[in-house]
This record gives sequence, C-alpha cells and structure tokens, in this order.
Amino acid sequence: MQLEVTTRQIIKIAGPICLALIIPQINHITNTAFVGRLGEFELAANGIAGIYYLVMYMIAYGLNNGMQVLIARRAGQQQFSGIGQLFSNGIQVGLFFSGLAILLTLLAAPWFFSKSLHDNHIIAAAVSFIRIRIWGLPFLMMLNMANAFYIGSGHSKVLAVTSLFQEMMNIFFDYTLIFGKLGFPAMGLNGAATASVIAEVTGCGVAFSILFLKRYHLQYSLFSYLRLNWSIVRNILNVSAPLIVQFLFSIGGWFVFFIFIEHLGERPLAVSNMLRSIFGFFGIFTWALAAACNTMVSNIIGQGRPEQVFPIIRKIVGLSAGCAIAMCVVVNLFPYTLLHIYTNSADLITMAIPSIRVITLSTILMAIAAVVMSGVVGTGNTRINLVTEIIAVIGYLVYCDIVIERMRSELHWAWGADFIYWIIIFGISYWYLRSGRWKGKEI
Repeated sequence: MQLEVTTRQIIKIAGPICLALIIPQINHITNTAFVGRLGEFELAANGIAGIYYLVMYMIAYGLNNGMQVLIARRAGQQQFSGIGQLFSNGIQVGLFFSGLAILLTLLAAPWFFSKSLHDNHIIAAAVSFIRIRIWGLPFLMMLNMANAFYIGSGHSKVLAVTSLFQEMMNIFFDYTLIFGKLGFPAMGLNGAATASVIAEVTGCGVAFSILFLKRYHLQYSLFSYLRLNWSIVRNILNVSAPLIVQFLFSIGGWFVFFIFIEHLGERPLAVSNMLRSIFGFFGIFTWALAAACNTMVSNIIGQGRPEQVFPIIRKIVGLSAGCAIAMCVVVNLFPYTLLHIYTNSADLITMAIPSIRVITLSTILMAIAAVVMSGVVGTGNTRINLVTEIIAVIGYLVYCDIVIERMRSELHWAWGADFIYWIIIFGISYWYLRSGRWKGKEI
C-alpha cells in the first residue's frame, strides 16, 4: 500500500499496466488490419469514427485518472474505508456520464459529421459505426473504475487478466463479424463496432468477477457505500472534472486534426489511421510509465514524503525516453514490414513513410512530456493540467489550420503538429513542478 522510490517498484507497477495496454493495442492493430483488407474507404471511415469514440472514452479515462490519484492517496494514508467510499460513488458518477455521452451521440453525432466532413459516403459509414460502438461506453466506464481501484491500491497485475479476456473476444468477433466467418453474418465495418462492444462487456464482467473472487469487495468495503455521498462526489469531480475536460480537449484536438486530414482526401485519412494504430502500440510504454508516475507521486505525497517527487519523475522519465528511442530505431528500420500489416497497397505505404520519420521523433518528446504531465496529475492539482492542455491544443490547432487547411501541405508536415503540442505540455508542466506550488495540497 505504501510505495518506495525504486526502479523495481516502478516496473512492478508499470509492467502489468503495460501488458494490459499492449493487448488492446494488438486488438486495434488487428481491427485496423481486418478493416484495411475491406478497402481504403473502410480504413478511412474507421479512422474518423474511431477517433470520435475515443473522444467519448476520454470521459471514462479522465474519471479513471482522477480516481487513481484519490485511491492512491488513500492507500498511502492506509485508509481502506476511504477507498471503498471512492469506488462506490465513482461507479455511479461514471454511469451517469456514460448515459449523457450516449444521448449526445445518438442525437448530435449525425449532424456533427455532416457539418464537418466532406465525403458523404464516409459520413454515412461513420454514423452507422458510432451508433453501434457507443453502447459499449457504460461497460468501458465500469471497467475503468475497476482498473483505477486495481492500480491505485497496488493490484495492477489484474489488468493483464481482464485485458486478455477482453481482447480474445474482440479479435474473435472481429474476424467472424467483419468477414462473416463460422456462420456469423458479414457486417463489414459495423462488425468491428459490434466486436468491440462485446469485448468491453467481457472485460467489465471479468474485472468485477475478480473483485469478488479475490474478496477485495470485503477487504476494501467496495460496495458498502452505495448511497451517494455528495461530499465524496464533489471530491471526485474536483479532481476528475479538470482531467475529463483536459482529455476531451486533447483528443478533441486530435479529432479536429483528422477532420483536417479528411479535407485533404480519403487516402491521407486512410494513411493517418494506419499511423495512429502503429504509434498507439509503441506508445504504450510511455503511457504505462505515466500511469505509474501518477500513482507513485500521489502515494508518496500521501505518506508525507514530497521531497521524493522529483526523484520519482526523473527515474520514470529516463525509462520512458529509453523505451521511446528503442521504438524509434525499430520503426525506422522496418517501416515497410509494419505497414504491410494493414495494407498491400504500395501507394499507401509510400505515402506513409515520410510521416513515420516525423512521428518517431515527436514520440521521443512525448515520452518525456507525458510522464512530467502525469507527475503534475499525481500532485492532485488537476486544474493546472487543464490549463496546460487548453494552451497546448490551441497551439496545436493553430498549426493545423495554417499548415493543413490553408497551405494544403504534405501529410508529413501535418503530423509535425505533435511537436508544438508536446513542447507546450512539457514546458508548462515542468515549470509548475519546479515552482513547488503543489506542496501541501490536500485531496
């Protein structure tokens, strides 16, 4: 429950998270590869619809990060009942937000796609996909609440088990429902959406089954506080709401980026979807280490040891940067092999190569900036993260508007927007940590 500042401790926390993140990314690669075999159009439509769902998922992800900070703080303080109170109330808050997201999607998504995209066929395919895909959000929200408990309380190994079951189901139903194998109907792009919903239901079921099998529900009184406690809800929202808005800005900016890319044409959008899949996979090491940084910083502060915050962040930044550099070497040595996973089109592969060179460099910067930003999250002052994100996204979108929309530049110049984003994130996060303004903050 009380963590130490050692490389072994970092790996002990980050390792299972990394494994848990690898499995969904393998699924996303498989999903994109299957859809890519349907054709360039399906690959493009899947890219824009997938980013939209990712925007909705950021509600769950923001709550997950906020709950993780709070649970880790209670773990550092050895407050078991406090963990149960947070968990029970967090689930109810999560289900409320997922219901709002479903309602918003069903009512507004068709109008939004029609006003922002140019290709009517891509609009129709994206709307059809998202109307199925959005029903997985409540189960994903519940899964994220369970994962926040597992990470924050030091049981992160469970994430690997839940993810394994989830992705086995996803890959199986991707194969059978997209192409109509083993007696299942051939649903094409909508088959990928249906498979993802089934997988999220499975992951949620496994995660909560383990809570009961391991008797964590008794040890931490996880379901003993089902009556809403508004002071706890306010505490959850005080930490999580800035993160939710922050992540909505972050992925919302990325969604606008893909809309700009769609204006360049179907082919650049298809290429960008492949690139998102590749670097989503290789970015898992950074995000696993960032999650570990979040938890460890909060836990150490809860122990009353704020002087250890910088040693933790420095150690994790070193590990993250090392993983990113190794990834860059692998991707630049074997770009054709990686791209052949998604398509056999020589034109698509040729178009993607310059962008791969650009993204590998920005990924090293991301490996440093994302960990430093997670260190700020761990201090509990999530409002500074929101301000940082807003400034970074504004800079990102200004670049996109100038380089993509106005100058109509080549695709690899468009992906250069990542440099602007991560430089701003790192600069403000590092300044805040060095200022010491986070010391003494209670959550």
